[in-house]
Amino acid sequence: MEAIRLEFQPEIKERILKLLSSFSSEELKIIPEDSGFEEDKRKLRERAEKIANGTAQYSTFEELDVLLEETIKKYES
Repeated sequence: MEAIRLEFQPEIKERILKLLSSFSSEELKIIPEDSGFEEDKRKLRERAEKIANGTAQYSTFEELDVLLEETIKKYES
């Protein structure tokens, strides 16, 4: 199966759902949107912009290793 994301005006939602209901469940499955999708999209755009304009901060493998170890210790207890 393939997946697509649709954006539409609220006033046409009923018409879209009526059209989609004409397909069988084997042909079409409606998957609810992840509630955090828009927030995730915003964060990713901000990060991509920082990379593009050269203001992104990077970490070394050693710094990431320390952070990972601290995080593991925090949740081991």
